[in-house]
Amino acid sequence: MTMAGTAENRPSRRRKANAADRKAGGERLFDRELDQFPPDLRWREWMLRVEAVIFAAAEPVTRETLARVVGKDCSIDLLIDDLREELTGRPYEIVPVAGGWQHRSRPAYADAIRASAAPTRGGMAALSEFESTVLMAIGYFQPITRAELSKIFGKEVSRDTIGSLRDAALIASGPRSPTPGAPYTYVTTRHFLSAFGMETLRDLPDIEALEDAGLLSRAAVQEEAMAAQVEGSESVITA
Repeated sequence: MTMAGTAENRPSRRRKANAADRKAGGERLFDRELDQFPPDLRWREWMLRVEAVIFAAAEPVTRETLARVVGKDCSIDLLIDDLREELTGRPYEIVPVAGGWQHRSRPAYADAIRASAAPTRGGMAALSEFESTVLMAIGYFQPITRAELSKIFGKEVSRDTIGSLRDAALIASGPRSPTPGAPYTYVTTRHFLSAFGMETLRDLPDIEALEDAGLLSRAAVQEEAMAAQVEGSESVITA
């Protein structure tokens, strides 16, 4: 047997490595652990991976998503801390939003961005003043029905208004109300938190200040809910 024949019949090292790097379904394995790197280089590569994922994502990136690209013993929180420190002095930062992290431009540069008129990523759909106020009420009083919203504003909140907020992915259907007819309630979405740069609903502005300004009435919706409960009890007794 010639040497050429021997080499031809023997799998190359590259072919063996490629076979080992593939799953049963043919998908190439992703090296999360990076054991071949010294600790400092491994940490640096994890930082770059996490920043790349956050930068490319259209929505806030969760801890579970980031865990797919780093080693199992890597601390996501410490990694994010190092990234945020590294971005100090840059016009953008990594911020906690809607249960994840997202790249955001710093508020100090908002005027410059607006003046440029450049298209921006992830812009929120334009809302009318009334739609914005209805959205604010849903944020504070959720889960809330359309009838309860109408009571707050002293006029009907139309299906079109609700539809606009749903189309913008800012609200979704919540549990059915226990009131007569079991109408749907409405709740805010994760996209709502992202659009307004909030991590949780606890970041909503102080509701007392909004009530003092006459923008919302917590008493109105509570009265509506109590009236509906009384009505429901009376209908049960009558039946």
